[in-house]
Amino acid sequence: MKIGIDIGGSHIATGIVNEYGEIIGKETKDISTIKTENEEKAGQLIIETINAQIEKLLEKYDYEIDDISKIGIAAPGNPTKKAIRNLVNLKVKYLEIGTILENKYNVEVYIKNDGKCSGIAEKEFGNLKKYSDCIFLCIGTGVGSAVFMNDELLEPKINSGFEFGHMVIDKNGPLCNCGNKGCFETYASMKRFKKEVIKKFKLDVETKSEDVQKYVREKIETKEVKLFIENYIENLAVGVSNIINIFEPEAICFGGSFLYYSDIFLPRLEEKLKQYVFNKEVKCKLLCTKFKNDAGIIGASLL
Repeated sequence: MKIGIDIGGSHIATGIVNEYGEIIGKETKDISTIKTENEEKAGQLIIETINAQIEKLLEKYDYEIDDISKIGIAAPGNPTKKAIRNLVNLKVKYLEIGTILENKYNVEVYIKNDGKCSGIAEKEFGNLKKYSDCIFLCIGTGVGSAVFMNDELLEPKINSGFEFGHMVIDKNGPLCNCGNKGCFETYASMKRFKKEVIKKFKLDVETKSEDVQKYVREKIETKEVKLFIENYIENLAVGVSNIINIFEPEAICFGGSFLYYSDIFLPRLEEKLKQYVFNKEVKCKLLCTKFKNDAGIIGASLL
């Protein structure tokens, strides 16, 4: 039995995954480390949440700890073989989570960047399976990615690489959590999209994501919302076209909470990309993830 764990910018999801990439059972919990006293407390919250989820899954599906053959973790930032690092949205600079879980469950623990894990799931079992040169682009709290060339995942020797979210598209742009200004994710992430909708249209600051989406859909034909969406797509197209111009992929598969707006965004993005891509005669297919928010769990189990 394999366990896949997806540590997101604001949630942790843990699942039991079979050999066909199917999730047998899953536990998900939203977490926030904003009010935690320090990094140690933030790390403790992450570990406690994962242990509680594994315990629930084992009990629910009548497994024992000894039935676990492997644990894989998908995490933001630049994880090492045994630790997660630089989780800016969770206030964790370094947490040796691999060693901690190995000691508790007596199995090998594998860790990889969450965007790479989601991409692996889509490439192995999902909508990127038939493409040799392709990219997975997860647009949610931030922007994660995985790049495949000749059916192989591209991986640098140092760090996770391919941090498209921190590709600067405007040096005078808004401040990013990484400390730079004008990063792609400050324009493209759904976290920023939600924040800007609330600010622009004077919604309650506590408005939930689903209500923001409802508002956008109800007002989509108004001049103000149309212009807002056009500006978002303009910035999105700048970043995506840079990626296309560098890698010339056959397809890009989008994941993350971006999916909730895919029917609005993708047709507009496809049209806008014609303006920015270098090789205009070569069309890159724009797809949505097959596994939605489960891609990280499935990919982590495949490490």
